[in-house]
Amino acid sequence: MGKRASQAPLKRARNVAKTSGAKRKNSDWKNDLSLIKRLRSRREAPVDSIGCERLADPKACKADFEWQCLVAAMLSSQTRDQATAEAMEALHRAGLKSISTVAKAKEKTLAKLIKPVGFFNMKAKTMRAAATICKKEHKGRIPRTLEGLLKLPGIGPKMAHLIMHSAFDRQQGICVDTHVHRIANKLGWVRSKTPEETRHQLESLLPRKEWADLNVLLVGLGQMQQQAASQLISCAVHIRRSPDALQLLHRIGVPLRFGQNERLDKLAVRNKQLRRVMK
Repeated sequence: MGKRASQAPLKRARNVAKTSGAKRKNSDWKNDLSLIKRLRSRREAPVDSIGCERLADPKACKADFEWQCLVAAMLSSQTRDQATAEAMEALHRAGLKSISTVAKAKEKTLAKLIKPVGFFNMKAKTMRAAATICKKEHKGRIPRTLEGLLKLPGIGPKMAHLIMHSAFDRQQGICVDTHVHRIANKLGWVRSKTPEETRHQLESLLPRKEWADLNVLLVGLGQMQQQAASQLISCAVHIRRSPDALQLLHRIGVPLRFGQNERLDKLAVRNKQLRRVMK
């Protein structure tokens, strides 16, 4: 028997092992998501209070509310929610709450008002251009379809899905930002290199009923990991299945150390797996 032939069964076995490992990881999403929902039950992350549609004026007419959802999504790119909220407030104080008022405004004026956000000059340009297109081609409304939104300047797939959900309460896909992309890969739900790959894989993996809340859940988890990791740990040690919740935090990159939480130390003494990941 030739060397190549003798190696074939071994290669097939390895491929089967890899596939079964991937399936095993993917199958854990239900347990992971259940734990994440418990960790996020208090809804204390910035996205919960100042995320996208929460920055739109609830008393505004429908056309203006939809436009404000689009603007909030546009401004939020590569920007913390706190800065997006500050910029939205500045626009509203200046009376720039609608498509018509923004289309008439000067780019310099818009840029000055939204300066807290990243790439404010470019966003001022695309915001005004989008307003002009909506005014001329969509009768003063934002497009109501995913395809229409994607034709507007500055709007990519992530924003389009976010706007469809926030402005129209229509869930046509999962909004995947850097937090969702990173956490989904860390947890082994997907194996992807780009947010778009992550979106497609998540939409194949998760039932549609989980799509609507997934972005806020994972974005909030990522925000708290960056800004309030101690709160996450404190929450994890007080919920049922706390060792599993703490293991999940470790998997996404939250450092677990002896001495940072008394209850965590006690759990680690009793739980060998948890003790192994403690520093």
